[in-house]
Amino acid sequence: MADVMWMRGVEWLAAASCNPRACKREWDQGDGVALLEAGRYWDVLSVPDELGMLALDLLWSPALPVPGPTLADGGARRVGFFLPPDPGSRWVGAGLRHASKGAWVAVPPPYRPAGLMEWLVPPDGSGALHTPTAVEVALRQAHGTLAVLGPPDSA
Repeated sequence: MADVMWMRGVEWLAAASCNPRACKREWDQGDGVALLEAGRYWDVLSVPDELGMLALDLLWSPALPVPGPTLADGGARRVGFFLPPDPGSRWVGAGLRHASKGAWVAVPPPYRPAGLMEWLVPPDGSGALHTPTAVEVALRQAHGTLAVLGPPDSA
């Protein structure tokens, strides 16, 4: 069952490439990361990692659907939430980056990490994405939690 999910995830992600075969080759034989264009099948909202990890934890609520694909970039210390394409949306907030039509996103395959990039929630190939409203609510709650906790000690 897991193999089928991985294969569907591979096909779904590779479909965002201009050349799906080359994309899969890059995952298997290259450095393990392919550049895929946002805005066709999905957008990516990238946030600082601490905020993103707290928000993802909130999105795992039993009252909500299973979270959509979520990517962690340990090198950049960011978490990316895959959302439905919406070139008109405006995400405002410190450290928020919205990749939509015309933007490129480095993506590892769904079945393994590549360097410091890994899927926290890999795509299952169904096309399921995060709901923008749910992500916004989770980010607001996570931001509030971080504000209460304050900055980490520098000691």
